Order: sequence, then C-alpha cells, then structure tokens
Amino acid sequence: MTDIKIKITDRDGVLHEIDAPTDMNMNLMEVVRSYELAPEGTIGICGGMAMCASCQCYVLSDTELPEMSDDEEAMLSEAFNVKDNSRLGCQLHISEDMEGLEVALAPEEL
Repeated sequence: MTDIKIKITDRDGVLHEIDAPTDMNMNLMEVVRSYELAPEGTIGICGGMAMCASCQCYVLSDTELPEMSDDEEAMLSEAFNVKDNSRLGCQLHISEDMEGLEVALAPEEL
C-alpha cells in the first residue's frame, strides 16, 4: 500500500495534510469525502460523473496532473467561481505522481 501526502484547504480555510492511498483507485473528491473535509451532501453530488462541479478545487501546487477531459472542461465552463487553476476533484485519480499536491476547495455554489 502506497500513500502520498497531499494538502487540502477546506472551505473554511483550514489546511489539512493527509495521506491519500494510491492503490484504491480513489479520486480527490472521494478522498475529501473519506476525510470528511466538506459537509455531507456538499461535495460529489453527482457521484463523480463530472456533472455538477460540487467538487471543484483550485490547484495551488505545480504538481503534474492529467489533461482535462472534454467533460471536465465543459462542466467547468458552466460552473461558478471558476479560476484558471480550477479542476474537478472527481476527475483527479490519486496516483504516486501527485505526491505533494496542494489544492483548495472552491466555495460552495449557492
């Protein structure tokens, strides 16, 4: 079992340094849920299908990430609070390459 260290700033501005497993095929949204870094029902509403943007986050580190899919790009083009460094957590599958990743959860869309 290989874990990587990542940093996630929650919606209250609190920084969490966590261990994320690379051997469970989890995505960033699922890691946020498993560590309960966002209130239940406020993240991953669509179940990780890139259809709601509730798991939008801002990538703060220079970590190399996979290219954005067409579905992710389309969802972000319709989402609120989007920045140049926005990504959908459900589309970022945890891998060893993400060691040191730093993200901040985007504000909840109201």
